[in-house]
Amino acid sequence: MNIDPRKLETILNVAVGDLSAGYGGVMISLGDKLGLYRAMADAGPLSSAEVARRSDCAERYVREWLNAQAAGGYVVYHPSSETYELTAEQAMVLADDTSPVFIPSAWQVPASMWFDEHKAIDAFRSGKGIAWGAHDERLYCGVAAFYRNAYQSSLVQEWLPALDGVTDKLQRGARVADVGCGHGHSTVIMAQAFPDSRFWGFDVHAGSIEAARRHAEQAGVADRVSFVQANAADYPSQHYDLICFFDCLHDMGHPDRALRHAAEALASEGTVMLVEPYAQDRVEDNINPVGRLYYAASTTLCCAHAISENGTHVLGAQAGEARLGDLARASGFSRFRRAVQTPFNLVLEARH
Repeated sequence: MNIDPRKLETILNVAVGDLSAGYGGVMISLGDKLGLYRAMADAGPLSSAEVARRSDCAERYVREWLNAQAAGGYVVYHPSSETYELTAEQAMVLADDTSPVFIPSAWQVPASMWFDEHKAIDAFRSGKGIAWGAHDERLYCGVAAFYRNAYQSSLVQEWLPALDGVTDKLQRGARVADVGCGHGHSTVIMAQAFPDSRFWGFDVHAGSIEAARRHAEQAGVADRVSFVQANAADYPSQHYDLICFFDCLHDMGHPDRALRHAAEALASEGTVMLVEPYAQDRVEDNINPVGRLYYAASTTLCCAHAISENGTHVLGAQAGEARLGDLARASGFSRFRRAVQTPFNLVLEARH
């Protein structure tokens, strides 16, 4: 074999970088769960002993963790004073769990993927699927937390106003279905913003429905929100003014049935909002860090669940606007458009 040393070094650097990132994810999760980032937020430069005291942790462990954080660019190290500092920008990503860019909880997803690796290996070899409910429980918490803050910062402020006439209906009082609602964060956010509307959340996963009910109670909106375990193609029809699919349609083995049911369950002037992972329509246009993240998750989670439902469609997380539009039109919608896009999501509107 004729090996090009420069190409070898390039791919080796990529691999080592990924390995370092994998180790770093464990450190981020520890920092979050032990309160290390919160101990450093708004505190300026701190010694390892001060961070340990503030977080009630052992100094020697904290010092090594801080050095790992400095090496990864997550904290700033000041050599002259041998202190460590969490900047305001770093705190937004690591310490503030209400921030739209808060990332630590997202590391629960790859943790679950590692834990379920044996299931993925078997699925690759057998061609069988893996149902959403068959995964390690860290998956559900990680996914819910990863999307919750993005929904909190964008759903009411940007996404709903981008849909034709929807915000006005919600303010007057509308009927809303949140299909594939998961832990119910999206449903609760809408219910808090629009107290005159009525909301129903549907999901096939019993554990998620239980969590969603708890979240509604805690948020004080249980009087106008109902969570029911139901399939995306057979939940009760209420002539909804708005039917939402938040990052879930591509997971379904029969998204065509889900959209046809939505078309039938929708009021005559109603709207379907599809929030899907951001993707271009061609593979070559998704060769980037976000595309890589979504393709990887799709391999073991999204495609696996669709296959577990004996799916006629296995869209994957990078389905793209063109395929989703074709599917919507074939399912009874005459109007389909992109309302908003973010680095992580496409917000699509479908109407009769």
